[in-house]
Amino acid sequence: MPRIAGKATRGGIRLHRSRTLNLAATTRRHGIPVTKPARTIADIRRVVSEKEHRRAIRQANVLGLPLGPEIDSDRTRSDLELAFLALCRRYGIPQPEVNTKVDGIEADFLWRDTKLIVETDSYVYHRGEVAFQDDHDRNLKLRLRGFEVLRLSETQVADEPAAVAEALQQRLRSNQLGDEAAS
Repeated sequence: MPRIAGKATRGGIRLHRSRTLNLAATTRRHGIPVTKPARTIADIRRVVSEKEHRRAIRQANVLGLPLGPEIDSDRTRSDLELAFLALCRRYGIPQPEVNTKVDGIEADFLWRDTKLIVETDSYVYHRGEVAFQDDHDRNLKLRLRGFEVLRLSETQVADEPAAVAEALQQRLRSNQLGDEAAS
């Protein structure tokens, strides 16, 4: 049955039309016009909670989708990483690079100038022999490149934030002092 816009309705499909959508915010996927990731994320924000909106941004980051400068992305991939960034802000710890590559190895958090890397490990994703061996292999490779790796559990980030902050501040200071003495 034709509708006002001249398009027939199809079962299971709800059509939404935007008055503000321009061609620059669209692309084609398998010949079908769709919105680009940044526009989709912006639209999602209007209908979901802030937490769900952050998850959508996080998922787009994990998939490597281009979000553009208009989307404020913290580049986190989990609630644990988001909690760690909040801990850094709360205790005045300098903002690290997030989910970035170091000589081809991805680091959760990196303070490049002091060569400190923090890995936040949840038991859900870091259990079992393969994850255990992979983590230790990465630690060794990073250590050989002069980086210090600090691994933090979900429990430490959630239940011991002051101790985590103190350890981070000490390591950042001592790594910075070591760099200054070497130069």
